[in-house]
Amino acid sequence: MRVNDRHLSFYYENDDDLGRIEIDRAKTALLIVDMQHVFITRPDYMDARERARWEPFYRAIDERVVPNNVRLLNAFRELSMDVCFARIQGQKRDGRDRSLDQKATGYNELLLPPGDPRAEIVPALAPLPDEIVVTKTTDNVIAGTPLRLWLRNMGIDTVVVTGVLTDQCVSGTVRGLADESFKVWLIEDASMAATQRLHDNELEILNNIYCHVVTTDELLAAL
Repeated sequence: MRVNDRHLSFYYENDDDLGRIEIDRAKTALLIVDMQHVFITRPDYMDARERARWEPFYRAIDERVVPNNVRLLNAFRELSMDVCFARIQGQKRDGRDRSLDQKATGYNELLLPPGDPRAEIVPALAPLPDEIVVTKTTDNVIAGTPLRLWLRNMGIDTVVVTGVLTDQCVSGTVRGLADESFKVWLIEDASMAATQRLHDNELEILNNIYCHVVTTDELLAAL
């Protein structure tokens, strides 16, 4: 089944099973992935060339991703629906508890020990008391935390996913949720990869197989 004509991969170009967005509020949770300072706040250590290379990403975060996450967060809270957050942060100061992908060299090498302020979720999306916050040392939230069990215990069978990076932690989480038989709605304008090309490519890969890719406006209209 597909719910729109966007981000159609080869597999779904000829799919004529058309559906619509249906949300059971009591069984649906919002999951905001890795909207932390370390990922979405412009760092002060970049040289001019690197700043220019990353600027389109940070502009998308500021102008589209954060505002749309705020809209979704406010709507879920107003409707007394469940909200969850995931963030990357280790339990060991030396980072021995990190998964292999976070020990790799290059961009993905990440050490965020307990208490590191870079691991905090940005203030615009700060969790409220009684909202679940899980800490992981994996890309996939479901593999790296007890969230799957908690969601099942709460009667949740549908998850709305947002956050960064679309082609890394968001993708891994969407796939993990789908493998656990959760229905997943991925919000295309409330998530982002390092580049628009990476973002769009991953949306095409995920859409209609592991999730349905929709916009903030479409999801809010369904609520």
